[in-house]
Amino acid sequence: MTADDPLTSEVIRLFAKVTDRYTREYEAAAAHHGLTPQQVKALIALDEAPLPMRRVAERLGAEPSNLTGIVDRLQNRGLVERRPEPNDRRIKLLATTDAGKAAAQDLRSRLRFASDPLAALNEDQRRDLRDLLQLMTEE
Repeated sequence: MTADDPLTSEVIRLFAKVTDRYTREYEAAAAHHGLTPQQVKALIALDEAPLPMRRVAERLGAEPSNLTGIVDRLQNRGLVERRPEPNDRRIKLLATTDAGKAAAQDLRSRLRFASDPLAALNEDQRRDLRDLLQLMTEE
């Protein structure tokens, strides 16, 4: 299977189209809130549950040292806060504030390109797509 194969070429073209549209939508949603795409990713990850900095960095594929600046800027805007971990006070958890939760909810509502087409798929199709994407992204 090579890029010269018509099916492979079509799949690559479709991936590029999806990626381009998703990137444009993501950047527009971030800009609406005066955030960078990385700040949006961090905010949405934290909105699910408070997490240690290391886990957020893993989710974003970022180094913890780079994440510190992202989190500092989100904290300065009142969107996230650092909390002590109840079972180990040496660990700081990152969590969204009420303002951060509202911003994350608004951001999700603006990111329709990704969710609308997925809604057209039934649950089995979404599972199949997820499994194929996981297979393609395994390292």
